[in-house]
Amino acid sequence: MSAETTAAAAAAAGPVLEMDGLWVSYGRTRVIDGLTLAVPRGSVFALLGRNGAGKSSLLRVLLGQRPPAKGRVRLLGEDPWAHRTRLMARVGVVPEEPDAPPEMTSVQLSAFCARLHARWDGGAVAERLRRFEVPLDRPFGSLSKGQRGAVSLALSLGHSPELLLLDDPTLGLDVVARDAVFREVIGDLADRGTTVFVSTHDLQAIEGIADHVAILHGGRLALAGKLEALKAERGLSLEQIFASVAGTRTADAAVTEVRS
Repeated sequence: MSAETTAAAAAAAGPVLEMDGLWVSYGRTRVIDGLTLAVPRGSVFALLGRNGAGKSSLLRVLLGQRPPAKGRVRLLGEDPWAHRTRLMARVGVVPEEPDAPPEMTSVQLSAFCARLHARWDGGAVAERLRRFEVPLDRPFGSLSKGQRGAVSLALSLGHSPELLLLDDPTLGLDVVARDAVFREVIGDLADRGTTVFVSTHDLQAIEGIADHVAILHGGRLALAGKLEALKAERGLSLEQIFASVAGTRTADAAVTEVRS
């Protein structure tokens, strides 16, 4: 076996995302401070934090949209800043604010994306849009926020990515639309081994879905591990764990409950 083949096999067996001593800064403002974290292949991994905790800034570095100020990051075993173009062929992304040419319909967007990817399953995209009840003949710009998010999710999965990254995908959605997004994650992606990395502050929605969690607070990693193990160890719900490590007003109630 060649050295190149051995390296490829090692990357395939290792974590999908790795961060080691990662710093992210804007000028003199540091938003991520010394983050070390690994995302296991095949997991549904939730990155939790309040607005301003640094979640979106971290995702930009993970996707190779900006370099880290310091430290090391690996996406599917490679440096995303150096190899972004080829890595994006293996990654699906759903941004916080779904964006597409406003005059194009969902069908036209799918056809456009098909020209960008060597592998594209237009039938699967159409089926997801049908399940999400998205009108196929309406321009993207005239859709509701929930419908635009559904289109973004369907398109992000059209090339069967190994990794799906979602940046607060339920922000501003009603309960029905939120549940539809996460049902897709449970029913279709986790079952076939696609790794899902979701940044969110929606603790209630993610608790029954994620198997691993990490909590960012003040730009630093406050806690990380397997969700059920963390809950069993502390005897707390995810919401109570988050409150206790993020220094919120409800932290005292969580601590009191543990002691009682």
